[in-house]
Amino acid sequence: MKEIENLKRLGYELPQISTPGGNYVSVNIRSSIAYVAIQFPILNEEFLYQGRLGAELTTADGHKAMELCTLNVLAQINAKVGFDNMVGLNHIDIYFQSAEDWDDSPKVANGASDLFANVLEEKGRHSRAIFGVQYLPRNFSVGLTSSFTIKD
Repeated sequence: MKEIENLKRLGYELPQISTPGGNYVSVNIRSSIAYVAIQFPILNEEFLYQGRLGAELTTADGHKAMELCTLNVLAQINAKVGFDNMVGLNHIDIYFQSAEDWDDSPKVANGASDLFANVLEEKGRHSRAIFGVQYLPRNFSVGLTSSFTIKD
């Protein structure tokens, strides 16, 4: 698969998929759209990048955290849908918690946008929204939701 080759070329591999922390599914398919539940910077059940951007964590940390969220989204899609059944990424929502005076959210968001583009190529083009929030579960610095069009 081209996506797996692109990941390897970039020095990444897909992590094991995490299990939902509540009464929901990780990937919900309605018609030809797959909605991926919020993914956090979790690597093989280990919680990483906890804290506020601009306080406990740097912008560079946030970028890495968002890359990890993206890898988790890709792992969910690969496991539940398959890259071969994916038409393309539609939209991503990026959530972050930060210190009051921190304002580098686009740089953190590019951790997701750039990785999606580099791994999925043309299928990775998407729209996005960025939301600063007061708190995220488990004190995660960032979270990422997404939707994909899949083959019928």
